[in-house]
Amino acid sequence: MALFKGSILGALWSSHRRLDSLLSVIIMLGAARYARAFQSLAVSSQSLQRASKVPSSWTLAAGHRTRLGSLQTSRSRLFSSATELSAEEKTELEAKIQTKGDEIRALKEGGAKKAAVAPLVKELLALKAQLDPAAAAPKPQKKGQQQSKQQNNKQQQQKGKSNNSDSDSDNSDEESDFITARSVDYSKWYNDIIRVTGLAETSPVRGCMVIKPWGMSIWDRIRNDLDAKIQEHGAENAYFPLLIPKSFLAKEAEHVDGFAKECAVVTHHRLKADGENGLIADPDAELEDPLIIRPTSETMIWYMFRKWINSHRDLPLKVNQWANVMRWEMRTRPFLRTSEFLWQEGHTAHATSQGADEDARAMMENYAILCRDLLAMPVVRGVKSPAERFAGAQDTYTIEALMQNGWALQSGTSHFLGQSFGKAFDVTFQDENGTQQDVWGTSWGASTRLIGALIMTHSDDAGLVLPPRVAPVQVVIVPIPPKKDDLEAKQAMDTAMDELVKGLKSQGLRVKVDDRDYVRSGAKFFEWERKGVPLRIEIGPRDVRQKVCIFKYRAGSGSEIKQTVDLTAAVATAATGLDVLQQELLDAATGRLSTGISTGIAYEEMRDGLESDEASSFPGKGLYLVPWKCDAENENKIKEECKATIRCYPLKENQEGLYKGKKCFYSGDDATHMALFGRAF
Repeated sequence: MALFKGSILGALWSSHRRLDSLLSVIIMLGAARYARAFQSLAVSSQSLQRASKVPSSWTLAAGHRTRLGSLQTSRSRLFSSATELSAEEKTELEAKIQTKGDEIRALKEGGAKKAAVAPLVKELLALKAQLDPAAAAPKPQKKGQQQSKQQNNKQQQQKGKSNNSDSDSDNSDEESDFITARSVDYSKWYNDIIRVTGLAETSPVRGCMVIKPWGMSIWDRIRNDLDAKIQEHGAENAYFPLLIPKSFLAKEAEHVDGFAKECAVVTHHRLKADGENGLIADPDAELEDPLIIRPTSETMIWYMFRKWINSHRDLPLKVNQWANVMRWEMRTRPFLRTSEFLWQEGHTAHATSQGADEDARAMMENYAILCRDLLAMPVVRGVKSPAERFAGAQDTYTIEALMQNGWALQSGTSHFLGQSFGKAFDVTFQDENGTQQDVWGTSWGASTRLIGALIMTHSDDAGLVLPPRVAPVQVVIVPIPPKKDDLEAKQAMDTAMDELVKGLKSQGLRVKVDDRDYVRSGAKFFEWERKGVPLRIEIGPRDVRQKVCIFKYRAGSGSEIKQTVDLTAAVATAATGLDVLQQELLDAATGRLSTGISTGIAYEEMRDGLESDEASSFPGKGLYLVPWKCDAENENKIKEECKATIRCYPLKENQEGLYKGKKCFYSGDDATHMALFGRAF
């Protein structure tokens, strides 16, 4: 430090160098050394002045006039003015900081040692110092403040150890914007994605969630696409009561057994004030027939079908409703399993068994096409085993998707009900010969569970990944603003932006311009990447002058680098690029499904593989396609031994008769089906 003082002061006195020479030396030394250097300079100044060898002020080259003492008090102002950055340079630095931060985060999440991360941290701090040198300067604390801070930290640590409750953990998670890596804890990663991307959050009602606007926008896209398919299928939308008389549920014995443990019951029709206990259910307002908050609407709708169906001319009758349902769940996961959820439920009545069965299969196919074409999510089409089928159904058709952790997710079901509900509610029709016949029925539904499937099919450790067709915003444009006094550049920017937005919308693309002036560009990039927007377009004054813009895709083969695109070609390039991304996401998911199903294995191999396969594991063991003799008792034994269930009997493999001539992998008896086993959400 003494060498530093001597060299700087000597240079100034002997050569009368300019002030910016001093600042150049300071910049190279770094913010921390810079502060200490000025403190030393001030001490040297005082001692030299006492020796009467230094004048109270210096005259420097280029007309600069200052005092040495003023350098110490105004160092932050001088430093920042010497390193003033343009808007574009700031944006470039912010992008570099984000990239470096992501690199460090990935290393930490991967368990990298501190020594490996330290050099990258140093680089990150250097970048931040370039962006805001004054903020990088250390702020010395008084001894008392340091001791107080140490005591507070110690108290917080002790409090955390003694008060490690679930609620504290939840509060900590809600405040954090950190995403746990899939390889660390897949279940926590899933919850983190939902929280930090603003899809949903917990509500004051246990087991129920609040779907936030971003999550609801995704559901709206799914609902609109599916509703069009339902209308084309010949069903009409209607609405039925939320409350169902308990006596209705009791009419179909198998149906009530399947839902009895999940029903929420309304027993009184009003409350009354009670002095000591506040509000209580009024004993005089007890209902004679308690009401069930609908777990599903078969009983209510079939009651109405009895009124609407008289002749064969009234058939087929197909209705659908978009509604919420309540199924009391003890253990919940957002979107996958909640006490209340949104769905559509379709119900149909037919004159023949064949007509009803064909209707159920057709809706299963509609669900599969929705998943493939909208969500870029391939599925296995199949029929449930007798133990897994819907309560009261003769057959349940299902689509099963494979999540990234190797677990299955039932994503839509369609039930061939036979005549059970027709008989239970005495729904008959007069056929062409004048004979009274019982009607045949179906029901089918898909729910907000599809959002959970979407998350776990495509998303990564950086956040949500949305296929373009289902994304609420397909293209986000982030303008890099020109300098405030550059009116010409602003006008050119506005013109270019208007033309770009107009062109993108003319292609049917959903576009958002993020022109928030209180948020830095780097923060905008980070936010929209986490939300899963498929394409980000950056455009600034320099880009407009060069007649280009910058493309950055969220996922796919073009996501690693930014692409410079001519403004004249931007609209066509965006439309094509989003189509390519949609297909690439589908291809990647299809590849995972293909490689994620094991065949030709013994039961012991599956049991050992699934023994430690939990929802938090990543990647998991996947699914198992095996020859199987249909046996409910053995099916239950397998479920107890390794928690695996029969997801379905895949239609394709069973129609091809692949089970013929094979032995059941569990019992050794002749196989009756090819069965898809696995763990499931």
